[in-house]
Amino acid sequence: MTALAPETRAWLDQRGFAPVSDAPWLEALTHGSFNGSGPADAADYQRLEFLGDRVLGLSVAAWLFRAGDAPEGKLSQRLNALVSGATCARIARAIGLPQHIRLGKQARDDGGADSDKILGDVMEALIGACFIENGFDAAQGLIYRLWEGELEGDVGKAKHPKSALQEWAAGNRRATPLYEVTDRSGPDHAARFTVRVTIRNVGHAEATASSKGEAEKLAAKAFLEQFG
Repeated sequence: MTALAPETRAWLDQRGFAPVSDAPWLEALTHGSFNGSGPADAADYQRLEFLGDRVLGLSVAAWLFRAGDAPEGKLSQRLNALVSGATCARIARAIGLPQHIRLGKQARDDGGADSDKILGDVMEALIGACFIENGFDAAQGLIYRLWEGELEGDVGKAKHPKSALQEWAAGNRRATPLYEVTDRSGPDHAARFTVRVTIRNVGHAEATASSKGEAEKLAAKAFLEQFG
């Protein structure tokens, strides 16, 4: 049975994940590409990511509900921003996760350890592993510690650029913004998407990011900066 590397177990302890057995943490840290270069029976993080995503969402929703009397729309806006892949990836980088992800050689050479998608997914998988081993209260406490700066900060308080652009177009009697992917490059685990947003008779703007949604958001922001 494969064991956690001593430095990885020490890192998990230091960051408050409180590992007991090795198996769920190895699973949480294993990308699908690793099976080509490691043990044939190594499970990847997808199942734990599914679970961790739900634990994260409920924990953040509960915090937001208790934090004030904001209406449902504002709560949803902040929740979506706080549990987004980009936020998860940002926290993953801040706690030093990239060096502990188990990737196949090609995926690592392609920059998989710095992929927002992979980092966000593994962050959620680690939350899932914490829930499995230590229960909901421990997982929620972990989330509140790691997300403290995000929860207390302004993440999600500003209007999403796509919503802002939609309102700008309506307020100026313009056509609905049209988003289209103009380029997709890189392997699946480190893909890059270029999106163009166009408003007829006004203009267009483009942006590139590691997910289609993030590229759309950045393109909307660029459009508003240029034409708004």
